[in-house]
Amino acid sequence: MALFLRQKLLILLFTLFLAATVIFAVLHLLPGNAAQVLMGPDADPEAVAALATQLGLDVPAWQRFAGWLVGLLRGDLGHSYAYGEPVLDLLLERLQLTLPLTVLALAISGLLALPIGVYAAAHQGRWPDRVLMGLTQLGLAVPSFWLAMLLIVFFAVRLQWFAAGGFPGWGADEGGGLLPALHALVLPTLSLAAVQTAILARLTRAAVLEHVSADFVRTARAKGLGRHQVLWGHVLRNAMGPILTLLGLQFANLLAGAIVVENVFYLPGLGRLLFQAIANRDLLVVQNGVLLLVTLVIVVNFAIDVLHAWLDPRIRVPERSA
Repeated sequence: MALFLRQKLLILLFTLFLAATVIFAVLHLLPGNAAQVLMGPDADPEAVAALATQLGLDVPAWQRFAGWLVGLLRGDLGHSYAYGEPVLDLLLERLQLTLPLTVLALAISGLLALPIGVYAAAHQGRWPDRVLMGLTQLGLAVPSFWLAMLLIVFFAVRLQWFAAGGFPGWGADEGGGLLPALHALVLPTLSLAAVQTAILARLTRAAVLEHVSADFVRTARAKGLGRHQVLWGHVLRNAMGPILTLLGLQFANLLAGAIVVENVFYLPGLGRLLFQAIANRDLLVVQNGVLLLVTLVIVVNFAIDVLHAWLDPRIRVPERSA
């Protein structure tokens, strides 16, 4: 397990470095003057030159890249051109909404999809299986942003159970608190989780069906274990490999979906910040924000790989003999 962890950590660090290189290359090495783009085509040349100096665009690209990496290690991401604030403070402030929103959607997806998939597999070919799979097919066909608008119309406008948008904050001093904040995230979370629940439920059903006729299932039943115990204690554990892999991919999809959903519900999250930064041509915010999203996805997938190896020792890299 130690060798497996070391190799996964090395892969994680290399992937982060490669991601940072690609992000920097896309934003800095493409043809054109970034300062001219920010100021507009009719801007004064002296103002453009001053902005280029402020953004560090007057030095070679490799020096800018090295300075950015050093700044990342020191926690200095520079200042936002549009907001006039440290980029790190902006990202951390907005991450306090986006990360809980994503985690809540992922948790709801898992809590709903696993029982649905197992129950459908246990009733393969019968009406519960057909009904549940029909509902998941419907869930796959509904885009998150369209479902978000439907939820707003029904629950916010007609029933008035929830606000149509906005976020009160996690702190009571901000006029919010834990319960008001969670209440404000109910509709965005449901709109994000719906599609992912449908995908995960279908995969869970397929993974369970692959193991339900295995030898260990017959052995467990022969020992007197009930069907429920075998399904949840043995079959699902052996089927968790592809399920965990999909959960890691879904985290990335939920982060991407949060960009759209946050704009629909007018939530001050990381996705909305990036959307505004792109509109404002705020290069540093876009650069560091995208890297933060990529880092979250890579770290979550690393954790999924470790958990998978713990559940199934067969996938670990064999330890070298002394």
